Amino acid sequence: MNLGAIPPALFESELFGHKKGAFTDAQTDRTGRFEEAQGGTLFLDEIGELDLTSQVKLLRVLQERKFEVLGSSQTRSVDVRIIAATNQDLGKLVLEGKFREDLLYRINLITIELPPLRKRKKDIPLLVNQFLNNLRPLYDRPSLRITTKAMEWLSELPYPGNIRELKNLVERTVLLCDTDLLDIQQFKTQLSHVRGRNALQLPAVGEMSLEEIEVEMIRRAMKFHGNSISDVARSLGISRNALYRRIEKYNLKDET
Repeated sequence: MNLGAIPPALFESELFGHKKGAFTDAQTDRTGRFEEAQGGTLFLDEIGELDLTSQVKLLRVLQERKFEVLGSSQTRSVDVRIIAATNQDLGKLVLEGKFREDLLYRINLITIELPPLRKRKKDIPLLVNQFLNNLRPLYDRPSLRITTKAMEWLSELPYPGNIRELKNLVERTVLLCDTDLLDIQQFKTQLSHVRGRNALQLPAVGEMSLEEIEVEMIRRAMKFHGNSISDVARSLGISRNALYRRIEKYNLKDET
């Protein structure tokens, strides 16, 4: 269940269930997620979005392995494995007073940190092929396929939006292109629409010097535009001569 999508007022009802008449809109009995997951696994996504009051209620059931259905005084025992996920730094939220330290210790028994997609480039072809397998029957396009060069190009993109960004790019390209053979140009056309100007992510202050940022932007632009000097210069807002000077200055000749 996605904790970020549940209003605080409905948290107990969603997790623990309720009896008919427990509150104004409780027209029938409802089974909560903990009871549904009895003997199995409950996946709590976006746990970093949970408000402090709800965190207290969750902590209690995790510590005591017991809960009460809303509108009932009967205590029920629960045997459930909890897996929680978040894209936030929970340690930082604890320091900011936005996440309970005792709840963090309770859910942090075993941690699996999933690196960003840009650090798992070998996963990108697997994901693209999986997306295409799902899209062929969805859009009735059994001949849908991708060129080797396009797959290599996709594997070099940074993906600040991770898997969701890759999935969006693939599906948008499939949906808006009338050819079943997807090449680099089809993806390029859609990438600019998917990201827009607000997708630019800068490193934290002190992580990179201005020179290092400039080198990285030139490298990315060269990869994106297939080493076309004119296209790279235009995208960076500089002249061809200015680009040549920077390539010379940063010893990027071997990369063009």
